[in-house]
Amino acid sequence: MNTRLTRTLASATFALAVLSGLAFIGTGVTHILDDGAVCAQTGFWKNASLADNLPVSTGVEASSSAARLCQDSPSTGQRAADLGSELPWLLFGSLALLLFSRLLKAVQEKGPFTEDVSQRLCVLGWFVAVGTPLTGLVAGWSQSWLVGSMAPMVSSGPTVSGPLVLVLAGLAAVIMGKIMREGVRMREDLEGTI
Repeated sequence: MNTRLTRTLASATFALAVLSGLAFIGTGVTHILDDGAVCAQTGFWKNASLADNLPVSTGVEASSSAARLCQDSPSTGQRAADLGSELPWLLFGSLALLLFSRLLKAVQEKGPFTEDVSQRLCVLGWFVAVGTPLTGLVAGWSQSWLVGSMAPMVSSGPTVSGPLVLVLAGLAAVIMGKIMREGVRMREDLEGTI
């Protein structure tokens, strides 16, 4: 494998992980310091027209055309729930990129078919396979809670959001890591007998 390309990819992936981590911190800080309205999207009445008696909490503005609820003076819990729909994915992306960067660094230093590379591939795969639904559950629960706090009769319960197809990619990485590990062991056994 071209070590210059691997080194460049490892550096670029690490830089993206750092940028994603900074976006995570920046988003958290700006939301904490922000004293503006908190808004949430909901598909509950997307195709219906709003009546004057829609069951929303005090201080909530509702828009049926955008299926959007906005709270002018949100509580601490509402502000935290608003963060809970964004921050988990930024943290997940940053950590996944960091693990991928470490995988590429191991490939660069030791070669692609080593025990270390297969182990790091399995760790990345398990992180993606398990982390994707957990992150989606946290983000979906936060969004559902936020909508429920603004319009109690509208809330439909927690959902899982995000690209769940990543679970398959994570499981594929775990399987490839296991296959690589067996290949490494077979090569070591063959070298030991010769």
